[in-house]
Amino acid sequence: MLGADHFVPVFSCSHRSLCEAATPILSQSPIPGKIRAMSCRYRKVHRTMIFGIIAAIFAIACNDGSSPTSATSPILEATSIVEATPASTVAPTATLEPTMPGSQPEPNPEPTIQIKLPVLKLQEVFGEVKFSRLTNLMQEGNRIFVTEQSGRIISIAGDAEAPQGTVFLDIRSQVNDAGNEEGLLGLAFSPSFQANGHLFVYYSAANPRRSVLSRFTVTSQNDQRAADPESEKTDLEIPQPFQNHNGGQLAFGPDGMLYISLGDGGSGGDPNGNGQNSATLLESILRIDVSSAEGYDVPPDNPFVGSRSAKGEVWAYRLKNILWRFSFDRQNGDLWTRDVGQNSFEEVNLIEKGGNYGWNILEGSHCYSPRPECDPSGTILPVIEYSSSRGCSVIGGYVYRGSAIPSLVGTYLYGDYCSGQVRGFKFEGEEAVGDSSLVDSGLNITSFGEDGDGEIYALSQDGGIYLLTPMLTSGAP
Repeated sequence: MLGADHFVPVFSCSHRSLCEAATPILSQSPIPGKIRAMSCRYRKVHRTMIFGIIAAIFAIACNDGSSPTSATSPILEATSIVEATPASTVAPTATLEPTMPGSQPEPNPEPTIQIKLPVLKLQEVFGEVKFSRLTNLMQEGNRIFVTEQSGRIISIAGDAEAPQGTVFLDIRSQVNDAGNEEGLLGLAFSPSFQANGHLFVYYSAANPRRSVLSRFTVTSQNDQRAADPESEKTDLEIPQPFQNHNGGQLAFGPDGMLYISLGDGGSGGDPNGNGQNSATLLESILRIDVSSAEGYDVPPDNPFVGSRSAKGEVWAYRLKNILWRFSFDRQNGDLWTRDVGQNSFEEVNLIEKGGNYGWNILEGSHCYSPRPECDPSGTILPVIEYSSSRGCSVIGGYVYRGSAIPSLVGTYLYGDYCSGQVRGFKFEGEEAVGDSSLVDSGLNITSFGEDGDGEIYALSQDGGIYLLTPMLTSGAP
């Protein structure tokens, strides 16, 4: 079936499926655009190779005398509260790779991949503590910390049934939260927090409009119960042209470096062209060393150190708006993020050092309107993407490494603000498999958080915090 993006899906997970896939290709004449060939993943092939690939399909798949029938796809089995989205509305769960003209996909004789993900539910926790417009949740020591967009950090002690909430830091007087995507957006505790008491925040400021990275200190006098609002030291300020696409995520990587996400600066469609401007810090994930008492250093192994055309702080670039959110897999250190689309496609990416993720040439793996054609060479395409008809704003989560749901271990979890779904997939052999809906929450999910045990929480716009838990099915003990 030809999609709106003029790609033809061809499955090549077995000889039989190659033969079966030929029918929908030959039934379309002429074939516009490009062809996608899939050997249990997708690969881009230049349009001039279409008929050669079709010939190869028949030569390999139909030499047993069978006749072409309707195409079948690999089974990606999932058990969930709601039925999995039909395949016709789901973006390909694979990394797209540009293929050099003249190359052909290699058949994959491996059996169909089957993934069974568990039935889940979201259980509200910390309900006795009232929050508003939550942006982050994390654990430091024996306390959970959450950030409110207005400019407060709340620490939560005790258990989920009898929580005690305390204001840890209040900087509402400095924070500009007038825009929907402005406010206190990021929080990260120093890896040496127990020794130096440093925490880092990312917030929006006004007059002039800018994003601020500051560090605050918890002093020994207050026994680390609260940060001192007068201890602020500003490490970085970045001018922002508009009130949206300002980024804001902070996290320390397993290498001890601080990673910072930035958007293209807004407003819609990147009118200032920041997406293709390597001379700006915008539209990037930054990586800096904040181990000194103040300020920061650029790590010498950053990919653009010494470049005259790009900033040394940049780790990966050409990303539209990494606000809700990126995360590190606590087992292997992989850096996952999502990038919200402009009009048509939402995406999830695996971040690589020096990676170019295509914005504003591409939206997902597709040429961004109004360009009917574009050159994706040199870009890293999404691990998965989906049409905006399935949701409006993808919310990045975490690779699950907890113990409460063993069958979920290794699953990357993400959501969507509009649909309220929590979805998941596993990344195996450089492809995403089993992408399916795990929870249909009915919530406006704004972010996810992870506690010290690797358990995952969803945050909602109304201030609710929900723990992802297994749902017992009928017949279960």
